[in-house]
Amino acid sequence: MNPIRVSPDRTAAPPHDGFDVLDVCHRQSLIALGRLAALVSRLTKVGADEEARALAGEVVRHFSTTARVHHEDEERHVFPKLAASGDPATVQAVLRLQQDHDWLEEDWMELSPHLDAVAFGQSWYDLDLLRDGAEIFTALMRDHIALEESLIYPQARARLGHNERLEMGREMAARRRAQRLGHE
Repeated sequence: MNPIRVSPDRTAAPPHDGFDVLDVCHRQSLIALGRLAALVSRLTKVGADEEARALAGEVVRHFSTTARVHHEDEERHVFPKLAASGDPATVQAVLRLQQDHDWLEEDWMELSPHLDAVAFGQSWYDLDLLRDGAEIFTALMRDHIALEESLIYPQARARLGHNERLEMGREMAARRRAQRLGHE
């Protein structure tokens, strides 16, 4: 008689603290910024070869999907409680980060068509715009992440209880699953 094998239930994974998910995304964003710099360097030295096209595709996928969802997560789960904290410095930092999200999106909307062109092997991209835009986008993104990790995340972790952070992680995971299913 053969024993019955039960495959692990992938939906029953233990819930993650929402901040663990946010922290991972920051690491992924920093990697994507490194790829963006490598892409600009490669385009300058070699042109839009296969490696450049692959780098462009990776950068576009990250900042068009993962980073946008990450900002939505912060707007839903992190910023509201801190904006209502009554602490003027914290409220000011939250307002600045919300403005950063708008600027990052605006900067991305300028960069992404050129990166898409590279990714799809089209030659109409503007290398000077990519170089300058990538520098501005990278500086803002790095500064944004630094403020979140040094001030906002520690304060939010302290204000949100363990169960709230787990629920935040569950909601974020459910939204990501729904988005993935919508694109399959």
